[in-house]
Amino acid sequence: MSEPEPSPHHRLPHDRQVWGDDREEIEASRTVAEFEADVEVQRKWHEHPGLVPFKVVVRFIRKSGKRIAVTIAGFAVVLVGLILIPLPGPGWLIVFAGLAILATEYVWAERLLTYAKRKVKQGTDVVLRRNNDKATATPEDPTA
Repeated sequence: MSEPEPSPHHRLPHDRQVWGDDREEIEASRTVAEFEADVEVQRKWHEHPGLVPFKVVVRFIRKSGKRIAVTIAGFAVVLVGLILIPLPGPGWLIVFAGLAILATEYVWAERLLTYAKRKVKQGTDVVLRRNNDKATATPEDPTA
């Protein structure tokens, strides 16, 4: 039984439909598998079991440095935007910028950004339609 085709407005570029199938997540699994197959690591695991997990983490960080940097930067920008929302200034614009940064690496952020863009467009259409209705309405004659 095949999965139903998502609606056209839910499609994402680059066929990133399945959560958990990101290239970086697959590479993390490969890194762990490399260490499991390495005889030297297995020997050191028994001699110094406390150090091997740190080596796995360091190797993963080295391979995933860009993703880690994007994650930190994206969440920092989103946090600043959330702080600025109740204050005068471009709070929501900064939140959307942070989501755009995160969307370069994460499918969930890309989907959230697409949803936010759709809602902003709907809101803009409602406001513009309301303003156009007021502008085209004929003023009532107060003497009548």
